[in-house]
Amino acid sequence: MADLSKITTSHLRRSAFVYVRQSTTAQMERNQESTDRQYALAARAVELGWRRDQVVVVDEDLGVSGAGLAPRSGFARLTAEVALGQVGLVLGLEVSRLARNNADWYRLLDLCGITDTLIGDGDGLYHPSSFNDRLVLGLKGTMSEAELHILRARLDGGIRNKAQRGELRRGLPVGLVWGEEDGEIRFDPDEAVTGAIRTVFQRFAESGSARQVWLWFRQQGLSFPMRRFPHGEVQWVAPTYTAIHNVLSNPVYAGAYVYGKTRRERFVDQAGKVRARLRRLPQQEWQVLLLDHHPGFIDWETYEDNRARIGSNTRPRPHSAGGAVREGAALLQGLASCGRCGRRLVVAYQGRYATPSYYCRSSTLANGRGNRCLSVGGRQIEQAVVQAFLAALTPAGVEAAVVAAERLEADYDHSLSSWRLEVERARYEAARAERRYRAVEPENRLVVRGLEREWDERLRDLERAEAELTTRERRRPRALTAEERQTLVTFGMDLRLVWSAPTTSDRDRKELLRTLLEEVLVTLEPEKTRAHLTLRWRGGATSELNVILAGSRPATVRTDEDTVALLRRLAVHYPDALIAGILNRQGRLSATGMRFTASMVSSLRASWGIPRHQPRAEAPAGELATIGRAAEILGIAPSTAHRWLNDGFIAGEQLTPGAPWRIRVTDELRSQFVDEAPHGWVTMWEAMKALGVSRQTVLQRVKRGELRAMHLRSGRRKGLRIELPEAPESASLSLFDRLDEVGG
Repeated sequence: MADLSKITTSHLRRSAFVYVRQSTTAQMERNQESTDRQYALAARAVELGWRRDQVVVVDEDLGVSGAGLAPRSGFARLTAEVALGQVGLVLGLEVSRLARNNADWYRLLDLCGITDTLIGDGDGLYHPSSFNDRLVLGLKGTMSEAELHILRARLDGGIRNKAQRGELRRGLPVGLVWGEEDGEIRFDPDEAVTGAIRTVFQRFAESGSARQVWLWFRQQGLSFPMRRFPHGEVQWVAPTYTAIHNVLSNPVYAGAYVYGKTRRERFVDQAGKVRARLRRLPQQEWQVLLLDHHPGFIDWETYEDNRARIGSNTRPRPHSAGGAVREGAALLQGLASCGRCGRRLVVAYQGRYATPSYYCRSSTLANGRGNRCLSVGGRQIEQAVVQAFLAALTPAGVEAAVVAAERLEADYDHSLSSWRLEVERARYEAARAERRYRAVEPENRLVVRGLEREWDERLRDLERAEAELTTRERRRPRALTAEERQTLVTFGMDLRLVWSAPTTSDRDRKELLRTLLEEVLVTLEPEKTRAHLTLRWRGGATSELNVILAGSRPATVRTDEDTVALLRRLAVHYPDALIAGILNRQGRLSATGMRFTASMVSSLRASWGIPRHQPRAEAPAGELATIGRAAEILGIAPSTAHRWLNDGFIAGEQLTPGAPWRIRVTDELRSQFVDEAPHGWVTMWEAMKALGVSRQTVLQRVKRGELRAMHLRSGRRKGLRIELPEAPESASLSLFDRLDEVGG
C-alpha cells in the first residue's frame, strides 16, 4: 500500500515522470507484457493526484541496457529535470528499470533527496530524504545490481561450459559450416567457396605476403566469398586485403575450436564517462583452445608459421630485423643490422642510378656535429652476401629448378579451376533465375518484369564468365617436355644464371635471400677500409665474411664524408675560391681543424679525384628566374615548382646554402608543363597499377630517366602524367617460349 501522506501540494504542482525501459530489442518483441505494465504507470500517477497533462512518459531508452555502459538519453533527461526541481514524482515498475548500477542509482537518490522528489514503484512510495525510505531504496538498488551479476554469471557459465566441449555454435568463417551432430564442423559443400579459401593458403605459402595474395586475386579478376552476417548466405564480392588477412589469421581454418579471444573491459574516457571496449587477448590467454577439433584447410603448425611470417612482414620493433619485402634494389633491406649497437640498418638511395646504401639511425656527437654510428655503401656488401648465399644453395639448385617449373603450371591451373567454378556458379544462378521466372503467372506483369530483368543479368554474367574462361584457357602454358625439363636442370646446376637473369626481379631475389638468411650483422673497422659481416642462417648456423671497401683510404686524418660529398656538388658550378667561402660560411673545418682556403680546396679535389670547375664558353640558354617567377612563367603553383625541384625532376641553382633557389627556364623545361596530356600518357595511379610498383619506385624511375613525365596544369585531373614504356616482344613470351629459344 502506498503512503499517500507523503504526497504534498508541492509535489502535485510539479510533473510526474514515468520511466519506461527494456534492456534489449529482443525483450521489446517478446516481453510486451512488461512494456505494457510500464506504460500503465501513467494511469497510476493520475490516481495518486497528478493531472493527465502533468504526467510525462520517458521511453527513449527502450532497448538500452541499464548497466551503466551504454548512454541513456532518457535517463539523462530525467536526471536533469530532477536536478532543476521540475519533478515531483518518479515512477518506475521496479528499481531495475531505473538503473542496474549503483553509480546511476545513488546519483538519482541524492538529487531526489535534495529537490524533495518522491520515487515510486510497484511496492509503494518512497521519500529519499527519509532515512528509512533511503535505506530501503539502497537495498533495492544493491539487489538489482547483484541480480544482474548473478544472471550474467549463470549465462556465461553455461556458455563457457558448452564451449569447453567444443559444442557452442557460433558464427563460422566462410568455407566452414556446422554439421548435424553436436560440435561437428564440416567444409562448405560449395566447391567454389572452399577452392577460394584453399587458394589463399597456397598463394601465401608461395609469396609469404598477405598483400601479394590480395594483389594476385585482383590481377586474376577473381571474386571472393563473404558472409555479411554469421548465418547469412555467401556472397561473391571483390576481394579486399582485410578479407585475405582474416583468412590467414583465423585459427578455425587450422582445425581449432576457439572461444574467448576477446575480453570486455570498462574504462573512463576523457569526458569522465564509463565506457566499454573489446580487447583482443594473446593466444595464451584464450579461454578455450581445442586443437584438431575439426578438419581444417591447414594444420596447426602451418598456421603458427603463417602468423610468424605475417608478424615479420609488419614494421619491426627497434633493434630487430624484419619487415615486408619492398620493390627497391637494396637486397639486404630488413636483414642488415648494425654490429655495434644492434639496430636495424636503414636503406637510402643515392645518385642518379639510385645506388643503395645502409646506415644506422644511432648517432654520436663529435666536435659539436652528429656522426652516424655506421654508414656504408651497399654494392660490395650485397655481392659478398649473394656469393655466400649461392654457394650454400647450389646443392638444392636442380630440385628448385624443376619445382619452379611445376609451380608455374600449378599457379595457372589454380586460376583456371577458380574460373571454371565461377562459370558453374554463374550457370546455376542463371538457371535459378529462369526457374523463378517460369514459376510466376504471366499475367502478374509487376513480378514478371523484375524476374525477367534479373534473368537477363544472370545470363550476361554467365556470358562474361564463359568468355573470360575461354580466353584464359587459350593462354594456358603448355606442359614441359623432357627436353625442357633437362634445360631447367641445366639452369638449376648454376643458380647464378637464374639470379642474374633479367626476368628475376629484385623482389624475387630478396625472397630467395630470406629463405635461408635471418640476419646480416655489419661492422666497420675504425679506419673504415674493411667491413666485417656475420651471416646468421636459419637454424642457428653462422658464418663470417670480410669485405674490402673500394675507394677507402687508410689515412688516419681525413675530411669527413659530408664535406667531400658537398665538394663534389659544388665543384661542378663554382671555382675553388668560391667553394672555400661557401664551406667557411657553413662553419665547416678541414681534417686538421683549419678554415678552408682555395689551395686547400684544390688539394682536396686532387686527393679525391674531383675535376675542377670549367666555365662555359657561351652563356647557357634560358632565363634564370626565382621559384616564384619560374612558377608564373610555367603556369603552375610555386608549391609544384618546389616539389619538382626537391624530387630532382628539374634542376636548380643556389649560390650559397640559405640563398633562394633559381631555375633556368628553357624551352625543354617549358615542354614538360602542358595544358593537355598527349595520347598514351597516364596518371600516377594508372602508372603504379600498370607497372605493379609503388609511387616511390615510379618517381625514382622518372628521376633516373627510365620514364618520361610531364605536368598537366589544367583540367579537373591536374598533376603528373607518365609515359609508359612499350613492352618488348620478349616480355610477351612465356617461360616455355624462352626455353625454346635457349634450346634452339
